[in-house]
Amino acid sequence: MRLSRDGLAGLVLLAISLALFVHSLSLPYLPLVPVGPGFYPRIVLGFLALASAALVAQDLLKGRARAPAAAARRNYGLVLLLFGIVGAYVALLPLIGFRIATPLFVAAAQAALDRPRGPRQWALLAAVAIGTAAVTHLVFEKHLLVLLPRGTWTG
Repeated sequence: MRLSRDGLAGLVLLAISLALFVHSLSLPYLPLVPVGPGFYPRIVLGFLALASAALVAQDLLKGRARAPAAAARRNYGLVLLLFGIVGAYVALLPLIGFRIATPLFVAAAQAALDRPRGPRQWALLAAVAIGTAAVTHLVFEKHLLVLLPRGTWTG
């Protein structure tokens, strides 16, 4: 059976994540800190390995003859728009801070990828944008004790 591009990408990512996972085991253990420096990388690499293995398995289980893929429609305008949104986020982050810039960024990127059609979808977009920023803020500032950028305009 032959792997498609997705299966090959999954196989490469699986190999990389497993190699880095093994390498993360050699990070030093700090006796005074309950969570060592390799804890979070191992979690991320473990999830990456699982997702990569699932991608390879999914590709292998398809088991059908693959027809030549039709040429995908390229949307360079959307790519440029998303680069502009990311650039605006990077520029605004030091000025207005994480708590304001991140919901704006998430909402703008989400709207650019799939424009909402109606009040319910706009409300869902706002909820996802605010929720994403709130959860990220809670995890990093309250749990991991990492200070997120404050804005020079907003303090």
